[in-house]
Amino acid sequence: MNDEAADGGFRALLGQPSFLRYQAVRLAAVVSIQVISVVVGWQAWERTEDPAVLGWVGGVQFLPMLVFSFVSGEVADRFDRARVLQACHLGIAAVAAALLAWSRANIPSMYGAYAALFCFGALRAFAGPAGQALLPSLVPPRLYPRAVAVASTTFQGAILIGPALGGIVFGAFGAEAAYGLAALLQLAAFAVLFTVRGEHEPRSFSVDGTTLARLTGGLRFVWQRPVVLGAISLDLFAVLLGGAVALMPYYAREVLDVGEEGLGLLRSAPAAGAAVVAVYLGARPLGRHAGKVLLVCVGIFGAATMVFGASESLWLSLGALVVLGAADMVSIVVRQVAVQGSTPPEMRGRVAAVSLLFISASNELGELESGLLASWLGPERSVIVGGALAIAVTVIWAVIFPALRRFGEPEPARTP
Repeated sequence: MNDEAADGGFRALLGQPSFLRYQAVRLAAVVSIQVISVVVGWQAWERTEDPAVLGWVGGVQFLPMLVFSFVSGEVADRFDRARVLQACHLGIAAVAAALLAWSRANIPSMYGAYAALFCFGALRAFAGPAGQALLPSLVPPRLYPRAVAVASTTFQGAILIGPALGGIVFGAFGAEAAYGLAALLQLAAFAVLFTVRGEHEPRSFSVDGTTLARLTGGLRFVWQRPVVLGAISLDLFAVLLGGAVALMPYYAREVLDVGEEGLGLLRSAPAAGAAVVAVYLGARPLGRHAGKVLLVCVGIFGAATMVFGASESLWLSLGALVVLGAADMVSIVVRQVAVQGSTPPEMRGRVAAVSLLFISASNELGELESGLLASWLGPERSVIVGGALAIAVTVIWAVIFPALRRFGEPEPARTP
C-alpha cells in the first residue's frame, strides 16, 4: 500500500462526522474507566495490603460480564446501539458517584466498592458489544479496516491518558476529585452520542430463530471459524496467565516506591507502545504475514512480562511495559479485523459479545488469577511465572491452530 493511498483513506475518514464524534465518545468513556480503575486499585491496596484483594477487584467485574455476555449481544442486535451505549454511560457515571461516596466515608471494608464494581462490570458487559457493533455502521465498508486502526489508536490514547490523569488528580486533589472527573466524562459521552448516527448499515435485521438459537449464535459463529477462535482464545490465555495489571499498585508502592503518580505512569506505559503500533498498522497493515506476526508478538508479550516482574528499576519497568503494550496491540488489531470484518451486520452484537467475553476473562479474570497466585507465590515470582506460561501458550497455539499461522496469506488456487 503506497503513502498516497494511505493518506486518501485517512482523509476519507475525516469526512465521516458520526465516526469522528464516536471517537470523542470513546476517548471520554475509556479515560473515565481508566481513572476509576487506577483509583480503586490504589485504595484497595492502601486499605488492605492484600494481593488477593487486588485480584478480587477484577474478579467481581468479570462475574456480571460472564452472566450477561450473551444477553448483551442480543440487546445490541435488537435495539438502537447508540441508545444502549447512552444508558450504559449514565450507569457508569452513577457507579463513579457511588465510589465517591464510599471513598468519602473512609470505610476500611471493600464490600461497598465490590458492589459498585459489580454494577460497573454489568454496564461494561452491555456497552462493549453495542460499541463494537456500532463502529462498522459509521463508515463505508471500504474504510472499515482503517476505521479499526483509528479506533484502536483512540482507545490506546485513552488508556495512555487515563491512568496518568487519574494518578495526577488523585495525588493532587484526592480520590473524590478523581471519581467526580470520571462521572463528568461519562456524562459528556452520553451527551455527544445524541449526534452519532449509523448511516452505513441496513435499517432492519432478520431476527429469525428461537431465543436460544439467537443467544448462542455468536458462540457458534466463532466456534466454526478457526482463525477467529484461535485469535481470541490465544489472547485469552496469554493475558490471563501473563497479565500484571492487577499487581501494579504493589509494584508502585512496595518495589519501585513511586506513589500514585508513578502508578499512573505504569498503567499508561503499555498504551504508549500500543498507540505507536496502532498508528503504524493504520498506514501499513500486516497483510499476508498477519498470523505469523501475531504469534511472535504474543511471545514477546510474555517475555516483556517476565522482565517487568523481575525489574526493580522504574525505567526498565516502563520500557518492558511499553514493549508489552506494543506486542499486545498487534493481537488486538488482528482479532478485530478477523472478527468484525467477517461478521454479517445482524450478528455483530452477538459475535462482539463472545469476543469481549474472552477479553474480559483475560483482563478481569486475569486480575483475579494474578492476585490469588501472588498471595501464594509472592507478587514478583507470580508475574515471572505468568510470563513464561504465556510464551508456552503461544507455542501450543501455533501447533493446534495452523489456520491462525496462515492468516493473511492468499488462499491457494483450486483445481477446477
